Amino acid sequence: MDEYLLDTATLATFGQRSALRVLRLFGWRVRFKPLPGPRGVAVVYPHTSNWDFFLGLFGKWAIGVPFRWLGKEALFKGWFGKLFGPMLRSWGGVPVERASSTGATRRLANTMLAADWFWLALAPEGTRSYRDTWRSGFYHLTVMAKVPLRIVYFDYPNKEIGVIDTLTLSGEPARDMAAIAAAYHGHLGLHPELAAPIALAPPRREPRREDPASV
Repeated sequence: MDEYLLDTATLATFGQRSALRVLRLFGWRVRFKPLPGPRGVAVVYPHTSNWDFFLGLFGKWAIGVPFRWLGKEALFKGWFGKLFGPMLRSWGGVPVERASSTGATRRLANTMLAADWFWLALAPEGTRSYRDTWRSGFYHLTVMAKVPLRIVYFDYPNKEIGVIDTLTLSGEPARDMAAIAAAYHGHLGLHPELAAPIALAPPRREPRREDPASV
């Protein structure tokens, strides 16, 4: 028996059981290993389809873990923010400025470390379309905050959501990305041809402002 395979009989709440039943209705299963601590970064890959959003949402509800996520600050301001901001925050949304000054990643790391519980889920591809590298923000945040990195995958051929493996990054990008690639080996998205190679974007030569939305 797979000790990490979620079963409705062992889930604590009606909401968790209902979410898992919906996933099972479409043939999906969820494997989850308890998180190693109260803070960390969960990297979600591959992201090749709109369906990933719904799988992630129901998977999160089934697991019962309140992962946080980053959203444009505009979503939390103005008339839209007044109407939907509270709901977005209740779903784990964290507003960020896309034109933020240098130090945005440090501020996010400090926010994470100051919280009693703060797990942030990020999709390093940043798009469903093909790109040739991962955005590097998730890596810098994880190393800067010195928190664990949880591997999350959507495996479409096997209809499995996996939240199992945890890595401790060394701060050596080549070594760490090789470990991440090994953890994702064999897990394919709905459109494998759109999945970005597991490699960090090279550093830009010109000075730039940090964009926490690229995290």
